[in-house]
Amino acid sequence: MSIIYILICISVFVAAVFLFLFISSVKSGQFDDNYTPSVRVLFENKTKKSKEKEQSTKYKQSNSN
Repeated sequence: MSIIYILICISVFVAAVFLFLFISSVKSGQFDDNYTPSVRVLFENKTKKSKEKEQSTKYKQSNSN
């Protein structure tokens, strides 16, 4: 039964170490995304105005038939 207490203590200690390492790596910028901003320029963004314009032209085309 005492081995369970030892294993629980060791597992809590290991979990605390991993939590500390994760928090320190996030604060130091290890998970910052440097790739996406350089590729974001290549994607075409559609604004709401262009979507509304497309819908109005579709509506006009359907009414003209």
